[in-house]
Amino acid sequence: MRPRGLVVVATPIGNVADIGGRAVAVLRAADLVACEDTRLTGRLFKRLGIATPLLAYHDHNAERVRPALIARLKAGETVALVADAGTPLVSDPGYKLVRAALAKGVPVGAVPGPSAVLAALVVSGLPTDRFLFAGFLAPRAGARRRELNELKPLRASLVVFESPRRLAALLAEMAAVLGPRQAAVARELTKLFEEVRRGPLAELARHYAAAGPPKGEVVVVVGPPAAPEPEDEGALDARLMAALAGMSVRDAAKAVAEATGRPRREVYARALALAARGGRGRADG
Repeated sequence: MRPRGLVVVATPIGNVADIGGRAVAVLRAADLVACEDTRLTGRLFKRLGIATPLLAYHDHNAERVRPALIARLKAGETVALVADAGTPLVSDPGYKLVRAALAKGVPVGAVPGPSAVLAALVVSGLPTDRFLFAGFLAPRAGARRRELNELKPLRASLVVFESPRRLAALLAEMAAVLGPRQAAVARELTKLFEEVRRGPLAELARHYAAAGPPKGEVVVVVGPPAAPEPEDEGALDARLMAALAGMSVRDAAKAVAEATGRPRREVYARALALAARGGRGRADG
């Protein structure tokens, strides 16, 4: 079926064979393809035999070009949106076009596919059940440290993009702010010289400081913070007694378990014992 409205289409992040058949069909059927760089996308289209007209849409011209794209969409044309590589809307102005299209009642669809964020995450060897993509951090050291301090308490793997020339400095600052976490540096994903280097942040920082900036696109994945050290029984009891003064046993146990990282069942049993001994809290929750 001919696609309708605005279609966000993922393109290869390096290996052209990664593009799917549906993506090629949509790009061929569209009236227009909006892309970051017509030269890069033009080379991809030449290899795939796609003749659809291209229009540059990027950070520098988005405000000027977006109204024309919306007008064409409102007139019933199909516009495909692609990035230079991977999935659009990840560190590019595409989301503003999607938001404008939705505001005008234009259908918006997606053809999923390659993503440097997910590719780096799954080969990193780090937890994938919860992660945060933080894009490019601030280029200046002071602002970057502030951003890292904001990210520090998140119990999730962190995924960031970085330029090769700033990689060693970023890893060193991450080691200083985030502590001794495991990390992975993935570069040239899906390309001929793909490399994934894994290890503690400080070790990776030393390697790239000595080796110099790597070649190619870089994605950094950092593991979540380690679970907090369990408190001794005296400190745990003090927390629970304070909580039991104004909470039920169940709520006090839940709050203290979340604050300390101790197993909820273990904390609940201790809370029950303290409530029975001191007559505080409500055992029925």
